Amino acid sequence: MKKAGKVLRSVLKFIFSRLMLEIILVVLQVYVLFSWIYSTALAYQITTLLNVFSIILVIFVINEDEDPSFKLGWTVMILALPIFGGMMYLLCAGRKMPKKLSKGTTMADKRMQNLLEQDPQVMEDLQDKPHMCKMFSNALRSSNFPVWSHTDATYFKSGEEWFPVFLEELKKAKHFIFIEYFIIDLGSSWDEVLAILKQKVSEGVEVKLIYDDFGCMGKLPWHTDRKLNQMGIETYRFNPVRPALIVQMNNRDHRKICVIDNNVAFTGGVNIADEYMNRIERYGYWKDSAVMIHGQAVWSMTVMFLGMYSYLKHDTETIDYLRYRIDCDPIEDKGLFQPFSDTPTDDTDVGLSMHLNLVNLARDYVYIDTPYLILNHDMETALKLAVANGVDVRIMTPHIPDKHLVFLITRANYEPLLKAGVKIYEYTPGFNHCKNIVSDDRIGLCGSVNTDYRSYFLHFEDGIMMYNSPAVMDMKKDFMDSLKQSQEVTLQDCQNVNLFVRLFSAVLRLMAMLF
Repeated sequence: MKKAGKVLRSVLKFIFSRLMLEIILVVLQVYVLFSWIYSTALAYQITTLLNVFSIILVIFVINEDEDPSFKLGWTVMILALPIFGGMMYLLCAGRKMPKKLSKGTTMADKRMQNLLEQDPQVMEDLQDKPHMCKMFSNALRSSNFPVWSHTDATYFKSGEEWFPVFLEELKKAKHFIFIEYFIIDLGSSWDEVLAILKQKVSEGVEVKLIYDDFGCMGKLPWHTDRKLNQMGIETYRFNPVRPALIVQMNNRDHRKICVIDNNVAFTGGVNIADEYMNRIERYGYWKDSAVMIHGQAVWSMTVMFLGMYSYLKHDTETIDYLRYRIDCDPIEDKGLFQPFSDTPTDDTDVGLSMHLNLVNLARDYVYIDTPYLILNHDMETALKLAVANGVDVRIMTPHIPDKHLVFLITRANYEPLLKAGVKIYEYTPGFNHCKNIVSDDRIGLCGSVNTDYRSYFLHFEDGIMMYNSPAVMDMKKDFMDSLKQSQEVTLQDCQNVNLFVRLFSAVLRLMAMLF
Protein backbone atom coordinates (compact mmCIF):
# COMPACT_ATOMS: atom_id res chain seq x y z
CA MET A 1 0.00 0.00 0.00
CA LYS A 2 2.82 2.39 0.95
CA LYS A 3 4.62 1.68 -2.30
CA ALA A 4 1.42 2.18 -4.33
CA GLY A 5 0.89 5.56 -2.65
CA LYS A 6 4.43 6.59 -3.50
CA VAL A 7 3.91 5.62 -7.14
CA LEU A 8 0.60 7.52 -7.25
CA ARG A 9 2.24 10.65 -5.84
CA SER A 10 5.00 10.41 -8.45
CA VAL A 11 2.46 10.02 -11.25
CA LEU A 12 0.40 13.00 -10.03
CA LYS A 13 3.54 15.09 -9.64
CA PHE A 14 4.47 14.32 -13.26
CA ILE A 15 0.95 15.01 -14.57
CA PHE A 16 0.90 18.47 -13.00
CA SER A 17 4.56 19.24 -13.71
CA ARG A 18 6.04 21.82 -16.03
CA LEU A 19 7.46 18.98 -18.15
CA MET A 20 3.96 17.60 -18.79
CA LEU A 21 2.77 21.05 -19.82
CA GLU A 22 5.68 21.40 -22.25
CA ILE A 23 4.95 17.95 -23.71
CA ILE A 24 1.25 18.74 -24.18
CA LEU A 25 2.03 22.01 -25.95
CA VAL A 26 4.54 20.35 -28.29
CA VAL A 27 2.11 17.50 -29.06
CA LEU A 28 -0.58 20.06 -29.87
CA GLN A 29 1.78 21.76 -32.31
CA VAL A 30 2.51 18.41 -34.00
CA TYR A 31 -1.22 17.63 -34.12
CA VAL A 32 -2.04 21.00 -35.70
CA LEU A 33 0.75 20.56 -38.26
CA PHE A 34 -0.35 17.08 -39.33
CA SER A 35 -4.04 18.04 -39.27
CA TRP A 36 -3.33 20.92 -41.62
CA ILE A 37 -1.31 18.72 -43.97
CA TYR A 38 -3.99 16.02 -44.29
CA SER A 39 -7.06 18.27 -44.29
CA THR A 40 -6.01 20.82 -46.88
CA ALA A 41 -7.22 20.47 -50.47
CA LEU A 42 -3.58 20.18 -51.48
CA ALA A 43 -2.91 17.28 -49.12
CA TYR A 44 -1.87 14.92 -51.93
CA GLN A 45 0.50 17.46 -53.48
CA ILE A 46 1.98 18.36 -50.08
CA THR A 47 2.59 14.73 -49.07
CA THR A 48 4.14 14.04 -52.49
CA LEU A 49 6.49 16.97 -52.06
CA LEU A 50 7.36 15.80 -48.55
CA ASN A 51 8.12 12.30 -49.83
CA VAL A 52 10.39 13.74 -52.51
CA PHE A 53 12.01 15.93 -49.89
CA SER A 54 12.59 12.83 -47.71
CA ILE A 55 14.43 11.08 -50.56
CA ILE A 56 16.60 14.16 -51.10
CA LEU A 57 17.20 14.33 -47.37
CA VAL A 58 18.29 10.68 -47.28
CA ILE A 59 20.80 11.34 -50.06
CA PHE A 60 22.13 14.24 -48.01
CA VAL A 61 22.34 12.10 -44.86
CA ILE A 62 24.24 9.31 -46.63
CA ASN A 63 26.80 11.80 -47.92
CA GLU A 64 27.29 13.44 -44.53
CA ASP A 65 30.64 12.94 -42.78
CA GLU A 66 29.06 11.14 -39.85
CA ASP A 67 29.18 7.83 -38.03
CA PRO A 68 27.82 4.93 -40.21
CA SER A 69 25.31 3.74 -37.60
CA PHE A 70 24.12 7.34 -37.16
CA LYS A 71 23.46 7.65 -40.91
CA LEU A 72 21.81 4.23 -41.13
CA GLY A 73 19.43 4.99 -38.26
CA TRP A 74 18.29 8.29 -39.72
CA THR A 75 17.97 6.84 -43.23
CA VAL A 76 15.60 4.11 -41.99
CA MET A 77 13.56 6.57 -39.92
CA ILE A 78 13.18 9.11 -42.73
CA LEU A 79 12.16 6.48 -45.30
CA ALA A 80 9.82 4.64 -42.92
CA LEU A 81 8.17 7.84 -41.61
CA PRO A 82 8.76 10.45 -44.33
CA ILE A 83 7.02 13.40 -42.67
CA PHE A 84 7.74 12.71 -39.02
CA GLY A 85 11.21 11.24 -39.65
CA GLY A 86 12.28 14.15 -41.83
CA MET A 87 11.01 16.65 -39.26
CA MET A 88 12.84 14.83 -36.45
CA TYR A 89 16.06 14.86 -38.45
CA LEU A 90 15.84 18.59 -39.06
CA LEU A 91 15.18 19.21 -35.36
CA CYS A 92 17.44 16.68 -33.69
CA ALA A 93 20.15 15.35 -35.99
CA GLY A 94 23.81 16.10 -36.14
CA ARG A 95 25.31 19.17 -34.49
CA LYS A 96 22.60 21.59 -35.54
CA MET A 97 22.27 24.39 -33.03
CA PRO A 98 20.37 27.67 -33.11
CA LYS A 99 22.59 30.50 -34.32
CA LYS A 100 22.43 32.45 -31.08
CA LEU A 101 23.46 29.47 -28.94
CA SER A 102 26.18 28.35 -31.35
CA LYS A 103 27.66 31.81 -31.92
CA GLY A 104 27.45 32.81 -28.26
CA THR A 105 29.17 29.73 -26.86
CA THR A 106 31.76 29.72 -29.68
CA MET A 107 32.70 33.35 -28.95
CA ALA A 108 32.92 32.55 -25.25
CA ASP A 109 35.26 29.62 -25.95
CA LYS A 110 37.53 31.86 -28.04
CA ARG A 111 37.76 34.40 -25.23
CA MET A 112 38.70 31.64 -22.81
CA GLN A 113 41.54 30.35 -25.03
CA ASN A 114 43.56 33.45 -24.26
CA LEU A 115 43.44 32.58 -20.57
CA LEU A 116 45.08 29.16 -20.92
CA GLU A 117 48.70 28.43 -21.78
CA GLN A 118 50.57 25.15 -21.86
CA ASP A 119 53.73 24.99 -19.75
CA PRO A 120 56.29 23.68 -22.29
CA GLN A 121 58.30 21.98 -19.53
CA VAL A 122 55.36 19.68 -18.74
CA MET A 123 55.15 18.49 -22.34
CA GLU A 124 58.93 18.19 -22.56
CA ASP A 125 58.94 15.90 -19.53
CA LEU A 126 56.46 13.67 -21.37
CA GLN A 127 58.73 13.08 -24.37
CA ASP A 128 60.17 9.88 -22.89
CA LYS A 129 56.61 8.53 -22.55
CA PRO A 130 55.43 8.56 -26.19
CA HIS A 131 52.03 6.93 -25.51
CA MET A 132 51.13 9.50 -22.86
CA CYS A 133 52.58 12.34 -24.90
CA LYS A 134 50.37 11.41 -27.86
CA MET A 135 47.26 11.19 -25.71
CA PHE A 136 47.77 14.48 -23.88
CA SER A 137 48.91 16.30 -27.04
CA ASN A 138 45.86 15.17 -28.96
CA ALA A 139 43.55 16.41 -26.20
CA LEU A 140 45.47 19.69 -26.00
CA ARG A 141 45.08 20.29 -29.75
CA SER A 142 41.40 19.38 -29.81
CA SER A 143 40.25 21.06 -26.60
CA ASN A 144 42.88 23.80 -25.98
CA PHE A 145 43.02 22.75 -22.32
CA PRO A 146 46.60 22.32 -21.06
CA VAL A 147 48.27 19.55 -19.09
CA TRP A 148 49.18 20.54 -15.53
CA SER A 149 51.59 19.38 -12.84
CA HIS A 150 51.66 20.62 -9.21
CA THR A 151 48.16 19.24 -8.68
CA ASP A 152 46.68 16.60 -6.43
CA ALA A 153 43.44 14.62 -6.75
CA THR A 154 41.05 12.79 -4.45
CA TYR A 155 38.71 10.17 -5.91
CA PHE A 156 35.28 9.51 -4.38
CA LYS A 157 33.62 6.15 -4.99
CA SER A 158 30.10 7.29 -4.08
CA GLY A 159 27.93 10.35 -3.67
CA GLU A 160 27.67 9.91 0.09
CA GLU A 161 31.49 9.82 0.33
CA TRP A 162 31.81 12.93 -1.85
CA PHE A 163 29.07 15.12 -0.36
CA PRO A 164 30.51 15.87 3.15
CA VAL A 165 33.84 16.89 1.59
CA PHE A 166 32.01 19.02 -0.96
CA LEU A 167 30.13 20.83 1.83
CA GLU A 168 33.29 21.40 3.87
CA GLU A 169 35.11 22.93 0.89
CA LEU A 170 32.14 25.23 0.23
CA LYS A 171 32.35 26.43 3.83
CA LYS A 172 36.03 27.32 3.36
CA ALA A 173 35.35 29.70 0.45
CA LYS A 174 36.75 33.21 0.94
CA HIS A 175 36.55 34.72 -2.54
CA PHE A 176 34.18 32.91 -4.91
CA ILE A 177 32.13 29.77 -5.50
CA PHE A 178 31.24 28.64 -9.04
CA ILE A 179 28.63 25.86 -9.37
CA GLU A 180 27.41 24.36 -12.67
CA TYR A 181 25.28 21.20 -12.64
CA PHE A 182 22.97 19.39 -15.03
CA ILE A 183 20.56 18.47 -12.22
CA ILE A 184 19.70 20.24 -8.98
CA ASP A 185 16.72 18.76 -7.17
CA LEU A 186 14.78 19.85 -4.11
CA GLY A 187 15.65 17.81 -1.05
CA SER A 188 17.89 17.70 1.99
CA SER A 189 21.10 17.74 -0.09
CA TRP A 190 20.15 20.94 -1.91
CA ASP A 191 18.90 22.45 1.36
CA GLU A 192 22.35 21.98 2.91
CA VAL A 193 24.13 23.42 -0.12
CA LEU A 194 21.77 26.40 -0.34
CA ALA A 195 22.21 27.19 3.36
CA ILE A 196 25.98 27.38 2.90
CA LEU A 197 25.67 29.48 -0.27
CA LYS A 198 23.41 32.00 1.50
CA GLN A 199 25.85 32.17 4.41
CA LYS A 200 28.75 32.75 2.04
CA VAL A 201 26.89 35.53 0.25
CA SER A 202 26.36 37.25 3.62
CA GLU A 203 30.14 37.00 4.19
CA GLY A 204 30.86 38.77 0.91
CA VAL A 205 31.82 35.67 -1.09
CA GLU A 206 30.88 35.87 -4.78
CA VAL A 207 28.54 32.96 -5.64
CA LYS A 208 27.57 32.11 -9.22
CA LEU A 209 25.34 29.17 -10.19
CA ILE A 210 24.35 27.65 -13.54
CA TYR A 211 21.87 24.82 -13.98
CA ASP A 212 20.45 23.12 -17.06
CA ASP A 213 16.79 24.00 -17.45
CA PHE A 214 15.81 20.67 -19.03
CA GLY A 215 17.78 18.66 -16.47
CA CYS A 216 15.97 20.46 -13.64
CA MET A 217 12.45 20.29 -15.10
CA GLY A 218 10.09 18.74 -12.57
CA LYS A 219 12.78 19.16 -9.91
CA LEU A 220 13.09 22.91 -9.34
CA PRO A 221 10.08 25.25 -9.28
CA TRP A 222 9.59 27.73 -12.10
CA HIS A 223 11.79 30.80 -11.86
CA THR A 224 14.08 29.33 -9.24
CA ASP A 225 16.78 31.43 -10.89
CA ARG A 226 14.88 34.62 -9.98
CA LYS A 227 14.52 33.57 -6.36
CA LEU A 228 18.20 32.68 -6.07
CA ASN A 229 19.21 35.97 -7.65
CA GLN A 230 17.14 37.77 -5.05
CA MET A 231 19.18 35.93 -2.38
CA GLY A 232 22.40 37.29 -3.89
CA ILE A 233 23.31 34.07 -5.72
CA GLU A 234 23.93 35.05 -9.35
CA THR A 235 22.00 32.32 -11.18
CA TYR A 236 21.43 31.37 -14.82
CA ARG A 237 19.38 28.67 -16.55
CA PHE A 238 21.16 27.14 -19.51
CA ASN A 239 19.04 26.90 -22.65
CA PRO A 240 15.58 27.51 -21.12
CA VAL A 241 13.01 24.97 -22.30
CA ARG A 242 10.33 26.30 -24.61
CA PRO A 243 7.17 24.46 -25.66
CA ALA A 244 8.08 24.65 -29.33
CA LEU A 245 9.46 22.45 -32.10
CA ILE A 246 12.88 24.08 -32.10
CA VAL A 247 16.29 22.49 -32.42
CA GLN A 248 17.93 24.06 -29.37
CA MET A 249 16.13 21.72 -26.98
CA ASN A 250 18.53 19.04 -28.21
CA ASN A 251 21.65 20.61 -26.66
CA ARG A 252 22.06 20.49 -22.92
CA ASP A 253 24.68 21.51 -20.35
CA HIS A 254 25.51 18.09 -18.92
CA ARG A 255 28.62 19.30 -17.05
CA LYS A 256 29.19 18.90 -13.31
CA ILE A 257 31.57 21.61 -12.12
CA CYS A 258 32.25 23.29 -8.81
CA VAL A 259 35.22 25.63 -8.33
CA ILE A 260 36.14 27.30 -5.06
CA ASP A 261 38.64 30.19 -4.91
CA ASN A 262 40.60 28.76 -7.89
CA ASN A 263 42.08 26.38 -5.32
CA VAL A 264 39.71 23.39 -5.29
CA ALA A 265 37.49 21.96 -8.03
CA PHE A 266 35.07 19.04 -8.32
CA THR A 267 33.64 17.09 -11.23
CA GLY A 268 32.32 13.60 -11.96
CA GLY A 269 28.93 11.98 -12.39
CA VAL A 270 27.28 13.23 -9.20
CA ASN A 271 24.55 15.86 -9.40
CA ILE A 272 23.05 17.75 -6.44
CA ALA A 273 20.04 15.58 -5.57
CA ASP A 274 19.19 13.19 -2.76
CA GLU A 275 19.28 10.00 -4.83
CA TYR A 276 22.94 10.64 -5.73
CA MET A 277 23.79 10.62 -2.02
CA ASN A 278 21.49 7.60 -1.43
CA ARG A 279 19.33 9.60 0.97
CA ILE A 280 16.38 8.34 -1.04
CA GLU A 281 16.14 5.18 -3.12
CA ARG A 282 15.04 5.35 -6.74
CA TYR A 283 16.81 2.53 -8.60
CA GLY A 284 18.35 0.48 -5.84
CA TYR A 285 21.73 1.69 -4.61
CA TRP A 286 22.99 4.66 -6.65
CA LYS A 287 26.64 3.99 -7.56
CA ASP A 288 28.46 7.13 -8.64
CA SER A 289 31.87 8.78 -8.65
CA ALA A 290 33.53 12.18 -8.40
CA VAL A 291 37.01 13.66 -8.24
CA MET A 292 38.36 16.70 -6.39
CA ILE A 293 41.54 18.45 -7.51
CA HIS A 294 43.80 20.96 -5.71
CA GLY A 295 46.48 23.03 -7.35
CA GLN A 296 47.38 24.50 -10.71
CA ALA A 297 44.96 22.43 -12.81
CA VAL A 298 42.01 24.08 -11.06
CA TRP A 299 42.53 27.15 -13.28
CA SER A 300 41.27 25.13 -16.26
CA MET A 301 38.07 24.37 -14.34
CA THR A 302 37.71 28.04 -13.42
CA VAL A 303 38.06 28.98 -17.09
CA MET A 304 35.51 26.33 -18.12
CA PHE A 305 32.91 27.87 -15.85
CA LEU A 306 33.76 31.42 -16.89
CA GLY A 307 33.27 30.44 -20.54
CA MET A 308 29.69 29.30 -19.95
CA TYR A 309 29.07 32.19 -17.57
CA SER A 310 30.25 34.79 -20.08
CA TYR A 311 27.83 33.39 -22.66
CA LEU A 312 24.86 33.39 -20.29
CA LYS A 313 25.61 36.82 -18.82
CA HIS A 314 25.58 38.54 -22.27
CA ASP A 315 27.82 41.28 -20.87
CA THR A 316 31.36 40.07 -21.37
CA GLU A 317 32.93 43.52 -21.38
CA THR A 318 32.46 43.92 -17.62
CA ILE A 319 33.99 40.55 -16.65
CA ASP A 320 37.53 40.77 -15.30
CA TYR A 321 38.52 37.14 -15.88
CA LEU A 322 42.01 37.37 -14.41
CA ARG A 323 40.79 38.51 -11.02
CA TYR A 324 39.56 34.95 -10.51
CA ARG A 325 43.09 33.58 -10.97
CA ILE A 326 43.79 33.57 -7.27
CA ASP A 327 47.07 31.91 -6.25
CA CYS A 328 46.33 28.33 -5.20
CA ASP A 329 47.92 26.38 -2.37
CA PRO A 330 51.38 25.01 -3.26
CA ILE A 331 51.08 21.35 -4.23
CA GLU A 332 53.87 18.84 -4.81
CA ASP A 333 53.89 16.97 -8.11
CA LYS A 334 51.48 14.04 -7.83
CA GLY A 335 51.04 13.17 -11.48
CA LEU A 336 49.74 15.06 -14.49
CA PHE A 337 46.22 16.36 -14.93
CA GLN A 338 44.24 17.59 -17.91
CA PRO A 339 40.78 18.98 -17.14
CA PHE A 340 38.84 19.38 -20.38
CA SER A 341 35.53 20.57 -21.72
CA ASP A 342 33.67 19.35 -24.79
CA THR A 343 31.20 21.44 -26.78
CA PRO A 344 28.89 20.60 -29.71
CA THR A 345 29.69 23.95 -31.33
CA ASP A 346 32.92 22.77 -32.95
CA ASP A 347 33.96 19.92 -35.27
CA THR A 348 36.07 18.17 -32.63
CA ASP A 349 34.48 15.46 -30.50
CA VAL A 350 36.81 15.82 -27.53
CA GLY A 351 35.06 13.36 -25.19
CA LEU A 352 34.84 10.66 -27.86
CA SER A 353 38.46 11.23 -28.94
CA MET A 354 39.72 10.85 -25.38
CA HIS A 355 37.70 7.68 -24.87
CA LEU A 356 39.03 6.25 -28.13
CA ASN A 357 42.63 7.12 -27.25
CA LEU A 358 42.34 5.51 -23.82
CA VAL A 359 41.10 2.30 -25.44
CA ASN A 360 43.47 2.37 -28.43
CA LEU A 361 46.60 3.06 -26.37
CA ALA A 362 45.87 0.56 -23.57
CA ARG A 363 48.48 -2.18 -23.29
CA ASP A 364 47.29 -4.41 -20.45
CA TYR A 365 43.73 -3.49 -19.49
CA VAL A 366 41.02 -0.88 -19.81
CA TYR A 367 38.07 -0.82 -17.38
CA ILE A 368 34.99 1.27 -18.21
CA ASP A 369 32.15 2.36 -15.95
CA THR A 370 29.11 3.68 -17.80
CA PRO A 371 25.37 4.00 -17.17
CA TYR A 372 24.55 3.86 -20.90
CA LEU A 373 26.38 1.66 -23.40
CA ILE A 374 25.19 3.22 -26.67
CA LEU A 375 28.26 2.96 -28.86
CA ASN A 376 29.02 4.56 -32.17
CA HIS A 377 30.88 2.59 -34.85
CA ASP A 378 34.35 3.91 -33.94
CA MET A 379 34.06 3.12 -30.25
CA GLU A 380 32.71 -0.39 -30.85
CA THR A 381 35.53 -1.09 -33.31
CA ALA A 382 38.16 0.24 -30.88
CA LEU A 383 36.93 -2.04 -28.08
CA LYS A 384 36.97 -5.10 -30.32
CA LEU A 385 40.44 -4.26 -31.64
CA ALA A 386 41.78 -3.78 -28.12
CA VAL A 387 40.67 -7.31 -27.20
CA ALA A 388 42.23 -8.65 -30.40
CA ASN A 389 45.50 -6.99 -29.30
CA GLY A 390 45.43 -8.85 -25.98
CA VAL A 391 44.02 -6.07 -23.82
CA ASP A 392 41.69 -7.04 -20.96
CA VAL A 393 38.56 -4.98 -21.70
CA ARG A 394 35.84 -4.88 -19.04
CA ILE A 395 32.70 -2.77 -18.98
CA MET A 396 30.37 -2.26 -16.02
CA THR A 397 26.77 -1.14 -16.58
CA PRO A 398 23.73 -0.93 -14.25
CA HIS A 399 21.56 -3.91 -13.41
CA ILE A 400 18.66 -1.68 -12.37
CA PRO A 401 18.03 0.97 -15.06
CA ASP A 402 16.83 4.55 -14.75
CA LYS A 403 15.50 4.62 -18.33
CA HIS A 404 14.05 1.32 -19.55
CA LEU A 405 14.25 2.00 -23.30
CA VAL A 406 17.85 3.18 -23.02
CA PHE A 407 18.63 0.08 -20.95
CA LEU A 408 17.26 -2.12 -23.73
CA ILE A 409 19.65 -0.40 -26.18
CA THR A 410 22.50 -0.85 -23.71
CA ARG A 411 21.80 -4.59 -23.50
CA ALA A 412 21.37 -4.79 -27.27
CA ASN A 413 25.02 -3.68 -27.56
CA TYR A 414 26.27 -6.56 -25.41
CA GLU A 415 26.22 -9.43 -27.91
CA PRO A 416 28.67 -8.14 -30.57
CA LEU A 417 31.10 -7.05 -27.85
CA LEU A 418 30.86 -10.38 -26.00
CA LYS A 419 31.53 -12.27 -29.23
CA ALA A 420 34.71 -10.21 -29.66
CA GLY A 421 35.87 -11.08 -26.13
CA VAL A 422 34.87 -7.96 -24.19
CA LYS A 423 33.79 -8.78 -20.62
CA ILE A 424 30.59 -7.09 -19.46
CA TYR A 425 29.23 -6.88 -15.92
CA GLU A 426 26.01 -5.49 -14.47
CA TYR A 427 26.18 -3.83 -11.06
CA THR A 428 23.50 -5.79 -9.20
CA PRO A 429 22.81 -3.55 -6.13
CA GLY A 430 21.33 -0.84 -8.36
CA PHE A 431 22.15 1.87 -10.85
CA ASN A 432 25.76 2.46 -11.90
CA HIS A 433 26.00 6.15 -12.89
CA CYS A 434 29.84 6.36 -12.87
CA LYS A 435 31.54 7.72 -15.99
CA ASN A 436 35.06 6.37 -15.46
CA ILE A 437 37.78 4.83 -17.59
CA VAL A 438 40.97 3.49 -16.00
CA SER A 439 43.85 1.86 -17.86
CA ASP A 440 47.17 0.12 -17.15
CA ASP A 441 47.54 1.36 -13.55
CA ARG A 442 48.65 4.76 -14.83
CA ILE A 443 45.85 6.72 -16.44
CA GLY A 444 42.24 7.43 -15.55
CA LEU A 445 39.39 9.65 -16.68
CA CYS A 446 36.50 10.80 -14.51
CA GLY A 447 33.86 13.29 -15.59
CA SER A 448 30.40 13.76 -17.05
CA VAL A 449 30.89 12.02 -20.44
CA ASN A 450 28.73 8.94 -21.07
CA THR A 451 29.45 6.40 -23.79
CA ASP A 452 26.48 7.52 -25.86
CA TYR A 453 25.59 9.78 -28.79
CA ARG A 454 24.32 12.64 -26.69
CA SER A 455 27.50 12.98 -24.66
CA TYR A 456 29.74 12.51 -27.68
CA PHE A 457 27.96 14.82 -30.12
CA LEU A 458 25.19 16.96 -28.58
CA HIS A 459 25.93 17.97 -24.99
CA PHE A 460 28.35 20.26 -23.22
CA GLU A 461 30.55 17.93 -21.14
CA ASP A 462 33.65 17.97 -18.96
CA GLY A 463 36.13 15.68 -17.26
CA ILE A 464 39.66 15.27 -15.94
CA MET A 465 42.30 12.94 -17.37
CA MET A 466 44.87 11.91 -14.74
CA TYR A 467 48.28 10.26 -15.18
CA ASN A 468 50.41 8.65 -12.44
CA SER A 469 48.12 9.99 -9.73
CA PRO A 470 47.22 7.87 -6.67
CA ALA A 471 43.61 8.64 -7.61
CA VAL A 472 43.99 6.37 -10.66
CA MET A 473 44.67 3.36 -8.46
CA ASP A 474 41.71 4.36 -6.26
CA MET A 475 39.55 4.26 -9.40
CA LYS A 476 40.85 0.81 -10.26
CA LYS A 477 40.23 -0.47 -6.72
CA ASP A 478 36.67 0.89 -6.85
CA PHE A 479 36.06 -0.93 -10.13
CA MET A 480 37.47 -4.22 -8.81
CA ASP A 481 35.45 -3.93 -5.59
CA SER A 482 32.30 -3.26 -7.62
CA LEU A 483 32.96 -6.41 -9.67
CA LYS A 484 32.40 -8.42 -6.51
CA GLN A 485 28.84 -7.06 -6.39
CA SER A 486 28.20 -7.56 -10.11
CA GLN A 487 27.10 -10.40 -12.32
CA GLU A 488 29.00 -11.19 -15.49
CA VAL A 489 26.91 -11.17 -18.65
CA THR A 490 27.41 -14.18 -20.91
CA LEU A 491 26.71 -14.70 -24.57
CA GLN A 492 24.09 -17.26 -23.57
CA ASP A 493 22.31 -14.61 -21.48
CA CYS A 494 21.92 -12.48 -24.60
CA GLN A 495 20.78 -15.38 -26.74
CA ASN A 496 18.18 -16.50 -24.16
CA VAL A 497 16.26 -13.23 -24.45
CA ASN A 498 12.86 -13.85 -26.04
CA LEU A 499 12.40 -13.07 -29.71
CA PHE A 500 10.02 -10.13 -29.22
CA VAL A 501 12.44 -8.31 -26.90
CA ARG A 502 15.34 -9.02 -29.28
CA LEU A 503 13.42 -7.57 -32.24
CA PHE A 504 12.26 -4.54 -30.25
CA SER A 505 15.81 -3.96 -28.97
CA ALA A 506 17.15 -4.21 -32.52
CA VAL A 507 14.75 -1.47 -33.63
CA LEU A 508 15.73 0.69 -30.66
CA ARG A 509 19.42 0.15 -31.41
CA LEU A 510 18.79 1.41 -34.93
CA MET A 511 17.37 4.61 -33.42
CA ALA A 512 20.12 4.92 -30.79
CA MET A 513 21.06 8.39 -32.06
CA LEU A 514 17.84 9.73 -30.48
CA PHE A 515 18.65 8.50 -26.96
